[in-house]
Amino acid sequence: MKEQMREQFKKLFGKTEGIRSFFAPGRVNLIGEHTDYNGGHVFPCALTFGTYALAALRTDKTIQMYSMNFPDVGVISISLDEPVSFMEEHDWANYPKGVLKEFLDRGIEFGNGFDVLYYGDIPNGAGLSSSASIELATSVMLQGLFETSFSKVELVKMSQHAENEFIGVSCGIMDQFAIGMGKENHAILLDCQSLQYKYSPIILKDASLVIANTNKRRALADSKYNERRSECERALKDLQNELDIQSLGELTPEQFENHRHLIVNEIDQKRAKHAVYENARTILAVEKLQQGDIESFGQLMCDSHTSLRDDYEVTGFELDTLVEAALNQQGVIGSRMTGAGFGGCTVSIVENEKIDQFIEEVGKAYKEKTGLTADFYVANVGDGAREII
Repeated sequence: MKEQMREQFKKLFGKTEGIRSFFAPGRVNLIGEHTDYNGGHVFPCALTFGTYALAALRTDKTIQMYSMNFPDVGVISISLDEPVSFMEEHDWANYPKGVLKEFLDRGIEFGNGFDVLYYGDIPNGAGLSSSASIELATSVMLQGLFETSFSKVELVKMSQHAENEFIGVSCGIMDQFAIGMGKENHAILLDCQSLQYKYSPIILKDASLVIANTNKRRALADSKYNERRSECERALKDLQNELDIQSLGELTPEQFENHRHLIVNEIDQKRAKHAVYENARTILAVEKLQQGDIESFGQLMCDSHTSLRDDYEVTGFELDTLVEAALNQQGVIGSRMTGAGFGGCTVSIVENEKIDQFIEEVGKAYKEKTGLTADFYVANVGDGAREII
């Protein structure tokens, strides 16, 4: 793919020298869903596929951006002499523009513009975080081209802020953190309130992670995501009438049960229950994984999906069908939806010798029930965003 990108770069921008290559992975969250913006814990890992960026400096103040994934949009050109603003017609390019603005807002002066070509092999709309991947690819690219000295965590925060403020999606920090800070063959237990984190080896013995893409476009995801966030914020506000807490992630399940009556709205109460219990599940799941108890880890994944289905109500027919089909197969240790929901992907732990059968049987059952064809990926866990040579 790298050679194809170089050919395309030459064709678009007429350059063959001074080109640098950058990469940011996609991510999958193993457990801890919709806990990040509630101040809880998450347990994601970076994948080995993601977003590639080839870039070269220009001698003027023009920035030209092109994505091989969206050829119909064409080359997007902006000038550093003009304010960077969100423009609907710039489509995907608003994500790198948002990151660019983060650098400018911190006083970074770009003496030159640049040409950049993007290509991503994350399935678009799959919920494996293609948006955060392009943000971090842009962050490490700008850091590399202009020799800035932000820490990796600062680049993560800048990328999240770009999505919150420039794009207008109230995402938590999990996606950007996993993509920026990923480590090969490890997942990250991240406290989203304090940003304290630790790496945990993913040792699944004779099993692997298998991602299944529903191939249902996640049209509802952004609007429902913001809705769920508001519901949790209302629940927190009700609890704060008696409790000195800053987030739902500070509560144990026992504390929640003792005070849930403070939450006036029944729906808000269900949302808060998920956030609290999912946080506790995530901490316990990592303990089980570190003890080598893969079966308990898998059961907690299943419990997570049930909570996301019944209390948080973000799964939907397609995701539920995939998980149900997965759990009917031999050799499946656990399965759940991953990501924002309303389409996107599931992640399952499957015994290696049963993977081919799993893909065939689950794919068949899913097609029969939904009419859609699922795609499957045996996940390899890789490093975070970086320059590649």
